[in-house]
Amino acid sequence: MKLDKYTVGKRYGKALFELAIENEEADSIYQDLLKLREIFHEVPELGEILSDVRLEPYEKDEIMKQLVNGFDGTIENFLYVVYNYSRMIDLLLMIDEYERRYDEHKSLLLGTALTAVPLTKEQHQLMEEKAAKLLGYEQANLINLIDPEIVGGVIIEANYKVIDGSIHKQLERIQELLLK
Repeated sequence: MKLDKYTVGKRYGKALFELAIENEEADSIYQDLLKLREIFHEVPELGEILSDVRLEPYEKDEIMKQLVNGFDGTIENFLYVVYNYSRMIDLLLMIDEYERRYDEHKSLLLGTALTAVPLTKEQHQLMEEKAAKLLGYEQANLINLIDPEIVGGVIIEANYKVIDGSIHKQLERIQELLLK
């Protein structure tokens, strides 16, 4: 059975995170992964190149040496495991999974707050505090997105949860009640 790339990303990211916690390296590994993500954003085809069977192994080995230069220990070993299993194309998904678990571990809620108009700094801060408390986190980091169609209120999306407190949704509910 062939695993899809999202399953692969989750498994590798989870394994790395568990190892990082066990070795008490969660913070340093997270910083290394942020550097790796940056490299992969600067050279988007890197994962494809390192997973391409048409390239000679010595060519890919040379690129890998350049990539792991500056990384050591757990991250270096992890990169070689991913490379040897021809999964470098899925590395960003692995980093995303690690980051999700890392944020959860740090009790940090990440997501978006959709509003009809931009929030002031104070409103934004208050929104983050309320969202964190409501969803059981110590703190929240929400990106404020604007959509005038929601009319007013807010829609918070974070960690696969949606809290829809928009005026638009409330009007829909009223309309449904009136049509019953």
